[in-house]
Amino acid sequence: MTYCVALRVEAGLVMLSDTRTNAGLDNIGMFRKTFTYEKPGERAIALLCSGNLSITQEVKAKVSRAIKDSVEDPDVETILNCSSLHRVAHLVGEAMKEVQVEMRSGMVAGDVSLHASILVCGQRRGGKPRLYMIYSEGNFIEATADTPFFQIGEHKYGKPILDRMIRPTTSLSDAAKALCVSMDSTLRSNLSVGMPLDLSIIPRDEYRFSLRRRIEADDPEFSKISREWGAVLKQGFDSLPSMID
Repeated sequence: MTYCVALRVEAGLVMLSDTRTNAGLDNIGMFRKTFTYEKPGERAIALLCSGNLSITQEVKAKVSRAIKDSVEDPDVETILNCSSLHRVAHLVGEAMKEVQVEMRSGMVAGDVSLHASILVCGQRRGGKPRLYMIYSEGNFIEATADTPFFQIGEHKYGKPILDRMIRPTTSLSDAAKALCVSMDSTLRSNLSVGMPLDLSIIPRDEYRFSLRRRIEADDPEFSKISREWGAVLKQGFDSLPSMID
């Protein structure tokens, strides 16, 4: 399992993912879940992946293969040359659908889950920041002002802080802080989510990544956020009124 979260605010897009995969109690691995694509000054795109690793890796391979093929054949449509971020979501969804069909045809008798989800985040010149969630079937939905963030994987532990804190006017700095608290809550409550983490930021109308940071287990800033958030919760709890006279 994993935990990936991305949010869209007026100032841009912020994404955070862990790197743990779990195929059983004694089969723990580490794989990057965030993949970034950039044409500075023109567009910046991130894919965050959760679910069956063979599915998401093959989807990423199809996306990357198209980009490579477009060097020799400019008529090949890719996420780096298509007309809109909405079309990017279509291309990723189409790749997901193709991979699901290919995988299912060879695994009919098995009981392996082929569930997978991908978050597509980005902005191209002439468009606004967009955030989509791609489902296993290849269909997708888009984030809105009412639903400014998407989570995939082990999302339940990290959702309350986002519900309380994220608003359209939230700054990128506060948004990144909220995602770190959300991830910290998930790390503490679920062993199938683990360090290191990948944090990425796309500021509005800059068409580039201002930050692509790997957060290791001993990262001083993340450790301070975790420690001080725990202290604030304890202080807040102690200040609550008693329910017993």
